[in-house]
Formats: sequence, structure tokens, C-alpha cells
Amino acid sequence: MNSPRRVGLLGGTFDPVHNAHVALGHAALTGLQLDEVRWVPAGRPWQKGSITPAVHREAMVRLAIEGEPHFTVDRIEIEREGASYTLDTVRALQQREPGTAWFLIIGQDQYAGLHTWAQWPELLSRVTLAVANRPGVPAAVHPDVLAHPHRAVPLVMLDISSTDIRARVAAGQDISQLVPPQVARYIDQHRLYRAA
Repeated sequence: MNSPRRVGLLGGTFDPVHNAHVALGHAALTGLQLDEVRWVPAGRPWQKGSITPAVHREAMVRLAIEGEPHFTVDRIEIEREGASYTLDTVRALQQREPGTAWFLIIGQDQYAGLHTWAQWPELLSRVTLAVANRPGVPAAVHPDVLAHPHRAVPLVMLDISSTDIRARVAAGQDISQLVPPQVARYIDQHRLYRAA
């Protein structure tokens, strides 16, 4: 009897993807003994306002993960019409790939807001939740979510945010230590995040 394929889902707007995302992917791959980390750039995240067009966000993710055979990109949310809900994505993937064990990889900030996600109890019944904790920072999590079993991914979360990177680019500051070199080049070539 073959054991099921273990696939981690790493979703986000990736606006832009940065070194902490890549480190999280590697930590999940090894820490959870995954066969694959599936990167899922959001199409239209319902909780976010204006974001960079998906074509650029997807391209940056592809550049950030190239050369890592266990990392793949899934366009499922980009191709879906309307708002992106994680539960819809998981349902569709489970239908497409029955017998796969799915791990939902989220950061501590997402974990703290999980009780606001659409139909989160059903979502958590379908996946193993893997939470990346920032060292020394206790997660402020809703008690209903806390009562649901999850696995923590042992990861030192790098203190990098996409918001900060966009602000740095707009201010003409260096981001070479925050994003993979090929992503920095892409941002520069396509003049993303420049001040208007």
C-alpha cells in the first residue's frame, strides 16, 4: 500500500514574493517531509485591496523557486473567476488529486485571523494545518481555532514583509537582501512598485 503524496499548499498574494516565503517553503518541505510544496498565487484575495496584476506576481514566484524540483506553481486561483477563497481551492484540488494528503502552510499572522476565513472549520477538516511561528512571539489566536489540532512548522520566520519591500522600492531603497536576485531584477525591469 503506497502512502499518499504529501503536498504543502503555500498561498498568498506574493506581492512581491520574498526570501522569508522561500525559507518557509524549504522549512515546510523538510519539517513536514513533503513530496512537494505547491505555490498558489492568489487571484483576487477577498480580504485585500489593490494588488499587482497576477501575471507579474506569478512570474516573480516562478523566478523565486526555479531550480528547486520540489517546488511547483499552481494557477488554480489565478484562473478562477471572482474572489479567491482557500476552501474553494482545497475542494478543487482534492477533487483533481484524490488520495493526496494536503498541508496548509500559513504564517502566524494568518493563523491569528483564521476565524475570519470563509467556512474555516470545513477547511481545517480537509487539511493538516501547518503554522510557521515567529520565535518568541506568542500567536494571538481565536479560541475556536486554537481548539482545532494543527502542526507547527519549526521555522525561524525572517522579519520581511511585502509591504515593506514595496515601500522601499517606492523610496528608491535597496531590496537586494530581501528578495531573490532574479526577483529584484524583475521588479526593476518592469518598474513595479515605483512611486506614481
